This record gives sequence, structure tokens and C-alpha cells, in this order.
Amino acid sequence: MSLEAKKKGLKQLRDFLNKYLTAFNKDELHGEFQVFYDDIILKSKQHNAWFTIKNMHEAIRSWADALSEENINTWLKPYDLNNVNKKKVAIISAGNVPLVGFHDCLSVFMTGHDLILKYSSKDQFLTPYFLKFLQNTGAFDSKLEMTDKQISDFDAVIATGSNNTSRYFEYYFKNKPNIIRKNRNSVAVLSGNETDDELKNLGNDIFQYFGLGCRNVSKVFVPKGYDFSKFFEAIYGFGDLIHHHKYANNYDYNKAVYLMSEIKLFDNNFLVLKEDQSYSSPIACLFYEYYEDLNQIEKKLNIDKELLQCKVGHLDFTDVGFGKTQSPQLWDYADDVDTILFLKDL
Repeated sequence: MSLEAKKKGLKQLRDFLNKYLTAFNKDELHGEFQVFYDDIILKSKQHNAWFTIKNMHEAIRSWADALSEENINTWLKPYDLNNVNKKKVAIISAGNVPLVGFHDCLSVFMTGHDLILKYSSKDQFLTPYFLKFLQNTGAFDSKLEMTDKQISDFDAVIATGSNNTSRYFEYYFKNKPNIIRKNRNSVAVLSGNETDDELKNLGNDIFQYFGLGCRNVSKVFVPKGYDFSKFFEAIYGFGDLIHHHKYANNYDYNKAVYLMSEIKLFDNNFLVLKEDQSYSSPIACLFYEYYEDLNQIEKKLNIDKELLQCKVGHLDFTDVGFGKTQSPQLWDYADDVDTILFLKDL
């Protein structure tokens, strides 16, 4: 299929998503939108308690915004996708947040390869639906296989997992062209001069999808003597998270562990702040680290760039604005690895 035909297929998906969200917000679900809500959204929520309706709709809105004609053209303009040698590409997807593996799958479709998706048991409805929708538009000539079982007979692989599973991936796929993604975290660097709105937007970077994504801020760097009261005031509106039973269980457990260890904490009854040099904080916790010299923080983050996904702030060396971590552009590749270039040159 031509690239223009594929773009029309993406437009059909975008139109469907926008119309579905509009119908839901107006309480006017019917026909295919009602079926989508009943068979995909509700089943996803029942199967995975972290996939709340609100979080799934936020992911859908993010993709509807990303798939504008202008964004698609900007994304694909640098590449010559003619005469790509068709291969079978396996995607081993994570399921920590809704639609987390869709960008990899979409990249396979756009480059014309056949796709074998090993979907996560945590996301066995939403991502497969998006792919079937695209295939049903008739705009893509890629073959599609989807399974939750072990995969075989493929030419290249993109696998996402933890640092532990990545070692298995690296061994198992060592003879195949591959992209292996490991744990990464996102951080924010505060100057102390942030506005209330910026801090509130930072709250979205921390709490959206319950903080389960690699693009969620799990640690903040703050100037020595920083007063967290302004930060706590700005994020007060996220307090309803504590009513979600899985989030509350994590909050209670991690707080209890820290208190039993007599660790000094800041706490606002739905988020625990702990001083820690690590980047990876548990659910319902946020690590912080004081600094005296921003130049030292810049050097530290540059040294640790392989561990980081986003650096949030309004400083010269940060790369994502407050509140923007969960709305990446199509060309914002995970781990800064150009997926389209990898697929194009197979």
C-alpha cells in the first residue's frame, strides 16, 4: 500500500477516537462506540484494575491528538519508505500503561513489515483493537498475528521489559536484529521559581497512569532548603488517587516500610516523599535529592542518560515541559532509538 493510503487509514482511526470521546462525554454512546466501550474499555478495566476508564481515555486522547495529518507528515518526512524489504517483525509489548506498545506496532505498519505482536496479559484488549481497526481500513498490507504465547519465526524484534527480563531478551534474541528496552525513569529539576501552574502540571507528570510509566516523574531535584509546602499545595487536586484500592495499598505498604526503618519522610496522605539518590521510586512515592550547583546536576543527568527517559523543567538542560511527559510526539522515540530507521533498514 502507498504511504498516502496508510495516512488515510490513520485518519480513520483518529476520527473514530475523536467521535468516541465526544459521544462518551455527551453520554450519547451508541452503535460501534457502545460496542467499543462495552467490549474493549470495560473489559480492560475488569481485567486490569490499573486501567481505569479515565486513564484509558487519557491515552486515547493523547493518540487522537498525535495522529493529526500535520504530525504524521512531520514524523515521516525524514524517511524514504519506498522499497523497504518486507520482514516479519516481532513486538514484545509491556502492559504497564494503556497502549504503551502501540507506537512500535504502528511503526511496523508504516514501514510495511508484517507484525507479530506478543501482547501483555495486562493489555490484551486495547492495543489489539487499535491494530485490528487499522487492518480493517484496508490501508495496510501488513500481515498481523497477535498472541500471548511464546513467539517464533520472525526476522527482527523490538522487546520491552524490566532490567531483569532484558537480560533474557538479549540472550534469546542475540542472533536477530533487535531493539531491547530496559527500565528507565523520568526526573524533574526544580529551580524553586516554578509557578503554581507548573507545579500542578508536574503533578500530572507524576500521577498520570498512577506513575507506572517510564515517562512518569519518579524523582525531583530541588535546591538546598527547598520548601515542599508549595509543591504539596499545587498537587492537592490529585488526592483522589488514594481512593483507588491498588494505589492505596502501595501507599500504605511503602509508607509503613519506611516508617519502620525510621526514615525521614514528607507525607500528604496520598504521596510519600523520600530523600534518595535512586531514580526509581515505588508507587505512591516520590524520591527527591537536594542540589547546590545546577551544573553538577546537568553533568549527573548526562552521565546517567541511559537510565532516563524524560528530564522535566524549564532549564536549558531539561527537555520536556511541565505536564508534557505523557503526551509525546510521534517522533519522540522511546530511549532515543529511532524505531522507523531501525525498521526501514532491516
